[in-house]
Amino acid sequence: MSGEQNTFEHLVATIHDVHEQLGAQVSKAVNLGLTFRNWLIGCYIREYEQNGTDRAAYGDDLLGALAGRLDEAGMKRVDARELRRYRRFYLVYPQIWEAVTPELHNLLPANLLQVTPSIREAVTPECRVPGQLLVNRLSFTHFTELLAIDDDLKRTFYEIECVKGGWSSRELRRQIGSLYYERSGLSTDKKKLSELANSAAETDTPHLAIRDPYVFEFLGLKPKEALPESEVEDALLDKLQDFLLELGRGFCFEARQRRILIGDELFFVDLVFYHRILKCHVLIELKADEFRHEHLGQLNTYVSWCRANEMQDNDNPPVGILLCTRKNHALAQYALAGMTNQLFVSKYQLQLPSPEQMQHFLEQQLREVGE
Repeated sequence: MSGEQNTFEHLVATIHDVHEQLGAQVSKAVNLGLTFRNWLIGCYIREYEQNGTDRAAYGDDLLGALAGRLDEAGMKRVDARELRRYRRFYLVYPQIWEAVTPELHNLLPANLLQVTPSIREAVTPECRVPGQLLVNRLSFTHFTELLAIDDDLKRTFYEIECVKGGWSSRELRRQIGSLYYERSGLSTDKKKLSELANSAAETDTPHLAIRDPYVFEFLGLKPKEALPESEVEDALLDKLQDFLLELGRGFCFEARQRRILIGDELFFVDLVFYHRILKCHVLIELKADEFRHEHLGQLNTYVSWCRANEMQDNDNPPVGILLCTRKNHALAQYALAGMTNQLFVSKYQLQLPSPEQMQHFLEQQLREVGE
């Protein structure tokens, strides 16, 4: 190593480069494994539907029965909805066969290997993006967004744009929601529109990929391990949990980072308690940020979901507490889903910590943990 390179700054830069490159390799390997796993699951389901010797015994309940058995075996993301998605994944993207490595060939159904030539001819028409390119550039969460598109041409358009722009899955969803395909069809300057669409696009990074819920469930990680809070949020949640339990007003701890599935999207509620006096669930969201209306909308969504899915016959409606914090500032707001009876509201306000108590707690803890 020359004298010019053997410097402290060069040492820092070299270690950082090694970290980034190997982190990207790990992320890519995990995403490839997840993509191939889900494609192969879909492959086996389709193969059984066509050739299973006892398939008639299950009929339309095949995916439900299969989901139950896989869940008993400890697998995640294998409910009937997901299994249906994996089957569609296999059917819509047969060209992923091209990317299956020789090491994985032993996992393919034997009869599929026997018809390799015809499969290769069938799945590589000019209009299809090559399977190798797709699996190397897109995560399975990208594919879930694309699978929701029924029109083949429209789906291919977004595949190409996503690969070209290196979009994150969140960016892909945003572009689909903005009707980019339709606007492109009407545009007289498609190149300029593409440049505008990509100018502020969120691109994929290893960090974003590892935070993908599909990834951490595939790896068997817990939400807290896979979705780390900021140091401030994490410290505050620890303190907040103890604070509410110490109030002695009936708070019973249920979960931290409670996983809920709404439609096809996965969300996590920071803290969930059951209040034995009020006989209701209390959902708490903490944002190490200033208050924004979308924070309250998010909490209201969680509360409404809890009311529809968790509330028992003898329960009162759930309540949500939103805590927003910035240095030298704190804010607490309550979300009361569907409670029009003011007597209930008043009763809740008497039993739950007041906004002033919560704000005081946050400000005190912020001084301790620092921001």
